[in-house]
Amino acid sequence: MPSLRYGPARVPSRTSPEAAVELLLERGYSACEIDFEGGFWMDYPWAARLGEAAAGAGIALSVHAPIAGFLGHLERDRKHRMAVGMLDHSAGIATACGAEVVVMHPGFLLGREREAALEALVEQLGDLRERLAAKGRAVPIGLEVMGRVRELGSAADVFAVAARLPWVRPVIDFAHLHAVTDGGFTDADTFAGVLAVADDVLAPEAPFHIHFSDIAFANRNETKHLPYGDGSLRAEPLREALGRFERSATVITEAPDEASNQAIGAALGIGETAASRRS
Repeated sequence: MPSLRYGPARVPSRTSPEAAVELLLERGYSACEIDFEGGFWMDYPWAARLGEAAAGAGIALSVHAPIAGFLGHLERDRKHRMAVGMLDHSAGIATACGAEVVVMHPGFLLGREREAALEALVEQLGDLRERLAAKGRAVPIGLEVMGRVRELGSAADVFAVAARLPWVRPVIDFAHLHAVTDGGFTDADTFAGVLAVADDVLAPEAPFHIHFSDIAFANRNETKHLPYGDGSLRAEPLREALGRFERSATVITEAPDEASNQAIGAALGIGETAASRRS
């Protein structure tokens, strides 16, 4: 069976990299996404130590770039330059710690037709790739499916970009998909349908990269992440759907509390997976 790695969307301790990895292991995690959404908080030496400790513990790392680090800007202005700088630095941290992907948001329509916005995003991603490659930071970029039904970042948008740029990976946020479909993700077939499209555009060695939590929504737009069980999204159908593919997966929980993280992990069979590895 392909491997399933699971962990939180934030580093559980900023005291030291070793303390963070110790907490991840205590809580049964095999993955962690470094949380830069609100800004950068670790330097390169900290990242290198985290990467060394995580590798020794078998924990897969990913990086979430700052929220303002999106592309597809209308102009190559100050906001665009700041976003590029944020993504460049995120990729530098990812390289230092051995993270497998840098997750970013796809941006906004900004009054344009969807096709024009996607073309700008693809063009600016290409420029970013050249910049990162010149610095030895050409890590895969993960483009996240968003929870805004009338903005850029639908599943179709993300898959279209990933199909054109082989170093871009779709980041499937099932909470966002549940929101924009008015609660449509309730069975394994629906989950599997989205995974099948991602499976077609991903390189053979790349794992699915998935965000998951329970979610509140209104008018087919996300409103907030919920404790697991307070909404209608469940992890068991995702577990069944993943079992239909010969591709490994990393599932990052964005739940707001540790009890929910553990409940989602249990529904995904994380404890059972760990036990089978030990036996």
